[in-house]
Amino acid sequence: MSRSAGVFLFSLLLATAPAPAAAEPGERVLRTPQYRELQRRVARGWNTWNTASVLSHVHLPEGFAVTLGLKNSGTGVPYQRDFFLANPTLKRNEKVRLGPHADDGSYTELQVGWGASNVCLVQSATEGDDLFILVTVKERDRLRPAHLYVEAGFLWNRPGVVTRTGDVLRAESGGRVFEVRQTAKDIGDPFGTVNTPYLSAALDGELAVHTGPAKTLDEVKSIIARRQREHAARLATWGASAELFTAMQTILAWNLVYDPENDRAISPVSRLWNVNWGGYVLFDWDTYFAAFMYSLYDEDLAYANAVEVTKGWTKRGFVPNFASAYGLKSEDRSQPPVGSLMALEIYKRHRKVWFLEEVYEELLAWNRWWPGARSGQGALCWGSDPETQTLDGTTNSWQAALYESGLDNSPMYDGVPFNAQTHLLEMADVGLTGLYVADCNALAEIATVLERPADAAELRLRGEKYAAALRELWDEKAGIYFNRRTDTGEASPKLSPTHFYPLIAKVPTPAQATRMVREHYFNPAELHGEWVLPSIARNVAGFADQEYWRGRIWGPMNFLVYLGFRNYDLPDARADLARRSHDLLMKSWRSDGAIYENYNAVTGRGDDVTSSDAFYHWGALLGVITLVEQGK
Repeated sequence: MSRSAGVFLFSLLLATAPAPAAAEPGERVLRTPQYRELQRRVARGWNTWNTASVLSHVHLPEGFAVTLGLKNSGTGVPYQRDFFLANPTLKRNEKVRLGPHADDGSYTELQVGWGASNVCLVQSATEGDDLFILVTVKERDRLRPAHLYVEAGFLWNRPGVVTRTGDVLRAESGGRVFEVRQTAKDIGDPFGTVNTPYLSAALDGELAVHTGPAKTLDEVKSIIARRQREHAARLATWGASAELFTAMQTILAWNLVYDPENDRAISPVSRLWNVNWGGYVLFDWDTYFAAFMYSLYDEDLAYANAVEVTKGWTKRGFVPNFASAYGLKSEDRSQPPVGSLMALEIYKRHRKVWFLEEVYEELLAWNRWWPGARSGQGALCWGSDPETQTLDGTTNSWQAALYESGLDNSPMYDGVPFNAQTHLLEMADVGLTGLYVADCNALAEIATVLERPADAAELRLRGEKYAAALRELWDEKAGIYFNRRTDTGEASPKLSPTHFYPLIAKVPTPAQATRMVREHYFNPAELHGEWVLPSIARNVAGFADQEYWRGRIWGPMNFLVYLGFRNYDLPDARADLARRSHDLLMKSWRSDGAIYENYNAVTGRGDDVTSSDAFYHWGALLGVITLVEQGK
């Protein structure tokens, strides 16, 4: 069949495929053949799909894994097969610096320090359907080299058999055969605690591991070098922005994993979070932001993440705070409503209507859920319902409401009561209401694209209702919006970047926007400084804690504030926020190849607390601001 005939036949099948019935809330129903084909296309071939280790390479769909492990050859560090980049405060045995990683797994590179004196550069490449791994020892144990183990096996209970004949591992599954070899002499280490056949070699000099026919070390090095050049050339196309783009692309590529429970490729926040949550976890706004970042350069993975987090909706029709392994999700609470905003941004970049069709029903249900569940005296309040939630058991409580806000311990909510009868924090929230109005506006625009005029009218009407409530929270004397207690009617003067979210919804007048920026963004007593933006104003009690949302800097806050600035004639503020965010990201990226979950607002460090993951993808939003500002 010719290529043109094949394309015509596929198009015909798409056009004639029956549309699925409307989904019940909580059902994961894929509506479009384009998306089903996308996931089949993406979740294929060799990549670092196994979330449990950055030294594990897996071939899909078979689930066949080649995993590297390390073992001390005498006393000292026991066998280890799970490797991660981690904040040094966690005191893991390995020290990993993750380097370049092509999205399709065609090239990867990392450096791992293990134990007291072993440092290796590990590079991988693919050619055709074969995998090649090159290990270059930079430092080795002074007395005797450690041992490198090469495990071969099938993950996720996939069927297959692995045997060893001589120095070759042979794996068979459904008629597919993989052969694994190494270029180093096998030392026959009999003391491995591995439950499948394995190879072992002295960790010394250069050695290669590969699938397919036997190759020399030099042949493997040649393949690795070619793939390295090809990936470097792709990064170089970003010109002056190449270093910034590389940081964003690298963290997303290393966090791209396979979810065997739902047969899909997804990009959760980090590997350590996945393992700690039993397999994977998709947080609501985190994953929408990942999808937006992907939209700058990888359309398929942008759709994959936006669709999958949306399909995690609950039986009550909202996208939850989290959806994790074993079908667990937060039935009691949602998270900041940024889904429609990010979906519209992705659509405007690629103009694929089928993508909007895939997510629209769930986004509409989510939008309709907020007023019924979270209205408090006009504006919206964060909350948590008395629904069964079988992971952490935190429901219908003050802490659960803070989890819904995404700002888990923000000083904004210190002393604010939680009403167990209404299931709400007793505070009309500027940030939530601003994001909700923006959600209404974005979803109305999506409804218009999909030719749903009645929905668009409904959404615009609802958006204007909450925009009016938001205007009631404006404080003319202070020149900014204030949260307001719903139990006492008192305004709360505790400022954070969330007070700029009305700019995203285009609710403030130009004059009000100018005042907000001049009097509060550029105010060093509140939010400005060498490092911006602190998650609570510098003059608020709790800022000095510099612990999680108590004063630290977060990429998503800076990004959302930037989106608001973009709606107004605020060139100085946009440029300032972009430059300072860029400098903060580059500080840790250049020093130790880390992108942190959050950063100290005084020192700019991300590694000073245990509660800042060292490779958390939304930290890269700090650099995305500059890329968007440059028109990327």
